Amino acid sequence: ADYEQLVGGVETLFGAGGQSIEEYADSVGKSVDDVSAEYNNLMKAQDAVLDHANKAYETAGLSANAYMETVTSFSAALISSLDGDTVKAAEVADKAIVDMSDNANKMGSSMESIQNAYQGFAKQNYTMLDNLKLGYGGTKEEMQRLLDDAGKLANQKFDLSSYADIVEAIHVVQENMGIAGTTAKEAATTIQGSIGMMKASWTNFVTGLADENADLSTLMDAVIDSFVTVVDNIAPKVIEILPKIAGAVEYIIGGIAGYLPDMLNEL
Repeated sequence: ADYEQLVGGVETLFGAGGQSIEEYADSVGKSVDDVSAEYNNLMKAQDAVLDHANKAYETAGLSANAYMETVTSFSAALISSLDGDTVKAAEVADKAIVDMSDNANKMGSSMESIQNAYQGFAKQNYTMLDNLKLGYGGTKEEMQRLLDDAGKLANQKFDLSSYADIVEAIHVVQENMGIAGTTAKEAATTIQGSIGMMKASWTNFVTGLADENADLSTLMDAVIDSFVTVVDNIAPKVIEILPKIAGAVEYIIGGIAGYLPDMLNEL
């Protein structure tokens, strides 16, 4: 049920609201030929968001539902700041969500607090900028300082009035601090990260069972691949600790053995 509702939100924000090209042409009062290019761009943007959502278990440690819930919370402001370019907005939105997850993993903040900060930025509210723990306080002036610093790093100017520029600037700063890409790296190389990835892939599979259009084979492959990654990360630790456990048991038995004759005699 959540999946159906969230996909509808993505279709409304990035696509043509689930309409066919004929229906879309009728809704805007134009011919099919006139809206063909525009419609194709909307479908391209919509498909990009859904594709990013399906891969989010690996890139952002999120299920497809959680990804779509996040992306729809700030995309209206993002699309507006990009003059309606939904294709570009789909890519910038994905960058923002991956940055949120990377920040949560690296800086120890809750994902919810970071999402709230980004939603605030979309409304020109910068009080939660310090939630990102990047060294900037929660004021408009501090956000401007972040944009200026990012501008120097990227050799370009970021505009405070553009939500897309704020997202890009935060990405530049996090990249410079070595935060960018940590979620995907942890998903591949750490126990906690790979377990999080496996949980998200399993959620996607369960959701797919109720979707007649879902590719269950692909969803199951993601679960299997995630499980194998978990095993790859856990197995070396198990192999490392087994000899220590065996040694400890031997030591304990050796200690007890010295008391056995007296204990048996008492019995």
